[in-house]
Amino acid sequence: MSSISKASRLFDRIDQREYLFCQALNRTVRFRPVLAYFRTVSRLGDGWFWYVLILSIPVLAPGNGAALALLMALTGLTCTLTYKGLKRWLIRERPFISFPAINCGTPPLDRYSFPSGHTLHAVCFQVMLARTLPALAWWVLPFTLSVAASRVVLGLHYPSDVVAGALIGGSLGLLSVRMLAPALTVAA
Repeated sequence: MSSISKASRLFDRIDQREYLFCQALNRTVRFRPVLAYFRTVSRLGDGWFWYVLILSIPVLAPGNGAALALLMALTGLTCTLTYKGLKRWLIRERPFISFPAINCGTPPLDRYSFPSGHTLHAVCFQVMLARTLPALAWWVLPFTLSVAASRVVLGLHYPSDVVAGALIGGSLGLLSVRMLAPALTVAA
C-alpha cells in the first residue's frame, strides 16, 4: 500500500472528525466585519506583513537587526520549501473542496491543505522574535494568532493543518535561532 493512500485514508477520517468544528467557525464569515477582518489578515499573512517586518528589524534593532532580518528571510525560505514539499507529498484537499457546506472566504494560494503555510510562517517568525526581540514579539502575537484562526474561519484549512503548521514553524524558528544565531538570543 502506498504512503499516499495511507495518508489519504487517514486524512479522510480526520476530516470527518473536524468537519463540524470547521463548519461552525466558517459560519462566522456571514458577518461582513468578520469576513473583512480575516480576509485582510489572510492577505497580509500571504507575506506582506512579514516582508515589512523583516525590512523594519534593522531599524528597530540596530545592533543585531540586520543579521536577524537575514536569518528570518533565510528561515522563511526554508519554511516555504518545507510546507510546499509536504503539501505535494501528503495531498489533503481543503475543507471547502471536500465539504460544499464550507464556504471559501478567500482564494487559496495553492491547492492542498496540509500543513498551513500561513501558520507555519507566522509561528516560525513569532518564535524567532520571542527568542531575539521579546518586546516586539508581544506586539506581533495578536497578528500571528489571527493568521492561524483565519485559516479555519475562511474554510481554507482544518484545525489539524493549523496545529501541524504551528508545530513545524515553531520548530524551524527555534532551530534557526538556536543553531544559526546564538548571539541574537536575548535573555527575556
